[in-house]
Amino acid sequence: MKMQESPEDYLEAILVLSKEKPEVRSIDVAHHLGFSKPSVSVAMKRLRENGYVDMDDQNYLFLTDEGLAIARKIYERHRILTDYLQSIGISSQTAEKDACRIEHVISDETFDRIKQIYLENKN
Repeated sequence: MKMQESPEDYLEAILVLSKEKPEVRSIDVAHHLGFSKPSVSVAMKRLRENGYVDMDDQNYLFLTDEGLAIARKIYERHRILTDYLQSIGISSQTAEKDACRIEHVISDETFDRIKQIYLENKN
C-alpha cells in the first residue's frame, strides 16, 4: 500500500510519541510535527476513515494494525537512513532532514540494500 508523505509522517509521529508517553492526542502530534492543531485534526479524521488510526472516547489516538505496520516501516527507514548518512559524514541535523524526505520515496529494493550494507559495516 502506497501512501503520501504526510500521512506517513503522522503515523510515524504517533508511533514515536507512543514510545514516550502512555497516551497520544492530536495536540501532541501537532507539537511534535510543528503543524497546526486544525491541520492535524483533519489528517487524523482521514486516517481514521481509512483504517489507520483509532480514537477512543477520551480522544486518545491508537494505531490500527495496518497503521502500525506502516509507521514501523517508515520509522525503521528514518532511523537507518539517518544513521547511514551520519556514518558517511553528514551532519546529524542534515541527516535527519534528508532521511525524513528520502524515507518516503526510496524503493524497498534500494532501502533493503542500504540497510544490508549499513548493518554489515556497523558490525
